[in-house]
Amino acid sequence: MNAKPPRTYRKDTSAAPRGYSSWEAAGLLWLAEAQEGGGAQVAELQDVDLDHIDLLQYDPAPSTNVQADALGVALAATHAAGARAFGAPPARWTSHGFIGPAESPLPMPLEPTDSWGAFFAEQRIRHLLRIGRANDLWEDEQELFERVAERLESGEFDDGRPPARIHGDLWAGNILWTRSGAVLIDPAAHGGHAETDLAMLMLFTAPHIARIIAAYDEAAPLAEGWQERVGLHQLFPVMVHAIVFGGGYVAQAAQMARAYA
Repeated sequence: MNAKPPRTYRKDTSAAPRGYSSWEAAGLLWLAEAQEGGGAQVAELQDVDLDHIDLLQYDPAPSTNVQADALGVALAATHAAGARAFGAPPARWTSHGFIGPAESPLPMPLEPTDSWGAFFAEQRIRHLLRIGRANDLWEDEQELFERVAERLESGEFDDGRPPARIHGDLWAGNILWTRSGAVLIDPAAHGGHAETDLAMLMLFTAPHIARIIAAYDEAAPLAEGWQERVGLHQLFPVMVHAIVFGGGYVAQAAQMARAYA
């Protein structure tokens, strides 16, 4: 009996800014490089053009505890593959990136930086604050976010660990669970802090999140006090949601910032 040919899933990017397809494809390929060393499985790229990305079609299946454990270990290996700097773009990409829905993503600066705190302060918190203020958000909280940025810039939250190769948008919806395990999709990949991916998984509560974190911690022990920094890493995606979707995310972002101001 002849094997069935692989099926293709086409992601329409015709409404996205020019270059979006190539940006996402570069992230997929960069993350996939880590698979050889035990890194997380990434959706297989088949073709990319200005208006679409073609990926291997995967059959969904219920997630299991065993798969969650495997994802935690594999994600640690992906992060360990490293990046040349905090804020460094993936290989094959030299411009800024994007974050958010493909039809209306926000620009995401990618300037290589010596420390994570300086990178996160300027290219994430202040960057989104500027976009938010242009959209009449956080008029009374501007100084609040600036205080968070100043603490980050001071190096208070740096732990001396090298830049990790992170997915960058690892919420629960960007994990496909299949019979063979978890498959990562839709990256905003760059050199960052490993805790950022884990915090994103916790923000929208990925299935088996406790097992994923425990398996990760066993494979690559997390730095002391990581639980207290979860909200700091989550501040960036919540600010993105506030700008893109509005609603309760606006106040949620300000509330989270107060904890680190």
